[in-house]
Amino acid sequence: MTEKAETNWASDFSLVQGGPLFQLFVRCRLATDGLGWLKRRIWFLVLLTWLPPLMLSLLSGQALGGTVRISFLYDLEMHVRFLVALPLLLLTEWVVHSRLRPVVLQFIDRGIITPENRAGFDACIQSALRLRNSLSIEIGLVILVLTLGHRLFFEQIILNTSTWYAIGMTPKLQLSSAGYWLAYVSLPVYQFIFLRWLFRIGVWAWFLWSVSRLELYLVSTHPDKAGGLGFLDQSALAFVPFLLAQGALLSAMIAERILYQGVDLMAFKLEIVVSVVFVLILALGPLCVFASTLANARREGLLSYGALASRYVREFDNKWLRGGADSEESFIGSGDIQSLADLNNSFDVVKSMQLFPFGKQTVMQLAVVALLPLLPLLLTIISLEDLVKRLIGILL
Repeated sequence: MTEKAETNWASDFSLVQGGPLFQLFVRCRLATDGLGWLKRRIWFLVLLTWLPPLMLSLLSGQALGGTVRISFLYDLEMHVRFLVALPLLLLTEWVVHSRLRPVVLQFIDRGIITPENRAGFDACIQSALRLRNSLSIEIGLVILVLTLGHRLFFEQIILNTSTWYAIGMTPKLQLSSAGYWLAYVSLPVYQFIFLRWLFRIGVWAWFLWSVSRLELYLVSTHPDKAGGLGFLDQSALAFVPFLLAQGALLSAMIAERILYQGVDLMAFKLEIVVSVVFVLILALGPLCVFASTLANARREGLLSYGALASRYVREFDNKWLRGGADSEESFIGSGDIQSLADLNNSFDVVKSMQLFPFGKQTVMQLAVVALLPLLPLLLTIISLEDLVKRLIGILL
């Protein structure tokens, strides 16, 4: 295999540029081979999932009020799910596609993948792409959505009160015409897109785990304190739109229960914590597969640089403290002191190596992103003026 052919495997890597649904979008002129026409896909799915319930609710008189307690236009969760979260999931495709490919190329550009292991690296990419393109997986996701997933997700949004899509309580729900569209078209579409993203994150984790099994050329003294793998934290930031989508949907679900059931925001502390931890695991979990590799690199680095430091300090001691230096050699201006300091700094870098290719700053950034959509909910327990004062106090 030529070097050019080998390079193409890495440069063609994409978590989203493939699969049955992607090919269907391309054939229907909703996407290009390069993931173009993002706005067209967003408009199509919004018109498919949100517009028909609106029109059916208008026809039945349940768009603004009528005999139901929660009308269509006042259903915050409905609008956020299909007008905010769903477009953000589609936006995530474009962001991940453009961000992850350069990240994968860094394995080669930084020399972490040696020429001897290049064939194994290409095999990891091919395995991930075959999994991404699996027809059986996407068929399985459709079946899951239309069976167990449909039931679980649909029952989750029931508020046990009359709404524009259903009257009564589970399991004796009477669906309206708009409710049937929501139950059998809109929700399954959203659920499939969401579960498809979970599958793609699984593909990303599989690829990174496969790469971590290779003999990587890591340098324990690399200034990123991750043996040279510090660039991987950029891959986690590519999932920011996904985190915003989940945060916005959770915020809408909590807001509805506060507005229509009178529940206090603090009653949802556990749900908020679990949700933030869940999305952090999705974004950062795949990177944790390098923990054992980095631990081994740190251990080997401590042994190697420890032996080097012992040899150097013995020679330094013999030369300058035990009379081993040439009588004509001046201590002033000698580079031995600076070399000793440099060696000490290198040893400190090895000791401070991280077990994960990301730091606390990345974790905090992603946590803030996940919590950002929940910020408006604070207005239910604190006035806007007090909230602004507290935020200013925190920042200043």
